[in-house]
Amino acid sequence: MAKLKPQKAKPKADSPEQWFVYILRCSDDSLYTGITKDLDRRVEQHNAGKASRYTRGRIPVAVKYHEMQPNHSAALKRELTIKALTRQDKLSLIDSVN
Repeated sequence: MAKLKPQKAKPKADSPEQWFVYILRCSDDSLYTGITKDLDRRVEQHNAGKASRYTRGRIPVAVKYHEMQPNHSAALKRELTIKALTRQDKLSLIDSVN
């Protein structure tokens, strides 16, 4: 079975229902996975220390991976799938788009 590459996406969803799933690399080299409708705004919030407790003490953060999902439910499911991956699997996912 062919491995599908994530769709290249603009930082803002094209329709009201589209969501992003993203992986950030934090300043301590840890990885954080989340979802949003506006990727640029969300990364600004993370770097301002206002997005999540986890990233607040690990700024600056940088987006290393993102993909679009058709709706909130699909984004939440994909986020949980990614969060369940090992660190090595997450790094492989990041490398697959570079």
